[in-house]
Amino acid sequence: MNTEFERGTDGPKVILAGVDGSESSLRAAAYAAGLARRQNALLALVYVQPVIPAGAALGAPVADTTGEIAEGLVAEIRASAERLKGIYEVRWQFHTFRGDPYAGLVSAADELMADAVVVGASEQAGHRIVGSVAIRLVKAGRWPVTVVP
Repeated sequence: MNTEFERGTDGPKVILAGVDGSESSLRAAAYAAGLARRQNALLALVYVQPVIPAGAALGAPVADTTGEIAEGLVAEIRASAERLKGIYEVRWQFHTFRGDPYAGLVSAADELMADAVVVGASEQAGHRIVGSVAIRLVKAGRWPVTVVP
């Protein structure tokens, strides 16, 4: 009999939620927070800062903008957590990774040893044809993935 621990078999210890400021990602974060609370798991909120190829933009303004998005998300998350203090207690951390959304979430899930990944459904019409980050995460088959509409 194998007594070695296997990630996720005793229930999730780390639930990762991808956030980008979109309505669907904020709903995904709220859903993941509920899962984390019920499972007594750590909620890892992850924002993936896009990497803009050199020459595609003039540098600092794009980096500053994505940094401002991350700061705005942290402020919004802190305010939500403060409003719920004493009602619901959820342990959470905010992380920023760089790259395209799929690669960034994969890196985050690996580094944070996520047991489950929660993302919002894509709000872009083109993703219905090409495939969304959520579909790519599901196809990777490495974690249970919940897609929140």
